[in-house]
Amino acid sequence: MIRSTSAWSAAEIRQFLGSAAIPVRLACLATGGAPLVCSLWFLHDDDAIWCATPRSARLAALLAADPRCAFEIAGDLMPYRGVRGQGRARLSRADGPAVLLRLIDRYLHGRDSAFARWLISRQQDEVAVCIEPDWLTAWDFSARMPA
Repeated sequence: MIRSTSAWSAAEIRQFLGSAAIPVRLACLATGGAPLVCSLWFLHDDDAIWCATPRSARLAALLAADPRCAFEIAGDLMPYRGVRGQGRARLSRADGPAVLLRLIDRYLHGRDSAFARWLISRQQDEVAVCIEPDWLTAWDFSARMPA
């Protein structure tokens, strides 16, 4: 699952994915085969990447039609480093509300803000996106880039 050229081990990748509170850039195939990239909140659990999106979202329809996807989790500031890979997405309506609450806790650090309450008011419309990676790799330019 981890490419031999990866800058990090599986344990280092798990640690990064567990601590990086930045969006995942998720790519899927749109109608006609063109790529579509969406940024979503994510969490890493049981070697899968979990996101949530409204079940009416175009992304949900595209992943339901073709579960193949690619992803990248990397910050925008130096030193550049991150994780990327390819896999298959599985949608779960049953897990959508619970995953959304976990994402709110991870990114908003609580459920008391107006934005959190708005998201929670829509949680029954959320679908969980579980990305099961076929492969992962990491890159890390820290040694040659200042922070």
